[in-house]
Amino acid sequence: MKNRTYDRIAPLYDLLDWPYEYTWRGRLRARMFEGLSGRILDAGVGTGRNIPHYPKHAEVIGIDASAGMLEQARRRADRLGARVQLLQADMMRTEFPDASFDAIVSTFVFCVLDDDQQLPALRELRRICKPGGTIRLLDYTLSTRPLTKLLMRTLEQMSNRLFAARYDVHTEAYVEPAGLTMVDRRFVFSDMVRLLELRPAEPGDAPRRRSSTAAEPQAVRPQPDGYPAPAR
Repeated sequence: MKNRTYDRIAPLYDLLDWPYEYTWRGRLRARMFEGLSGRILDAGVGTGRNIPHYPKHAEVIGIDASAGMLEQARRRADRLGARVQLLQADMMRTEFPDASFDAIVSTFVFCVLDDDQQLPALRELRRICKPGGTIRLLDYTLSTRPLTKLLMRTLEQMSNRLFAARYDVHTEAYVEPAGLTMVDRRFVFSDMVRLLELRPAEPGDAPRRRSSTAAEPQAVRPQPDGYPAPAR
């Protein structure tokens, strides 16, 4: 059902997403690939918004379940002359061999997954990530500020109908059960968007620390139009 939703809106997706990409999301995407190298997976590549930020000398593979979104990503890659392999695949069953990637990045994808899909998706990312590799997830989280929370709840109804997305996502709860260790977590856009940095768990890893409820100083400040945007 969700694949059909994204196939349907794929030709219009970038137009719908344009205000958010050029006010705040583009800056966050660039940060997702800082310091990464080797073989990188863009999990949930969508229309290819991350492509301009791929590290120059990295080997990047982008996957998405939607053929329509992948077609838009291919057109973007061609326009930019980007070297990226784009494949249709289910994030929960990618068929890549174990330990295939040095790093995995996923931007605004887990907000589209149902609760019962979060753990399988994280387990699959752990399986295909090399020991000591990096997994970075950028996604929405429901604000704790009353007015912002109310606004997000209101916009969520429209976002869910159009994009099958939601803002009340609890991906962190599945990190340890998936065999992953939390390396870092911080708000990067007010308290509405959070970056999680993970790696495959190793013997002796300490239990995760409590999450902060306040945005850190380096977070991107919300703009006047900085309300939640569509997923991907």
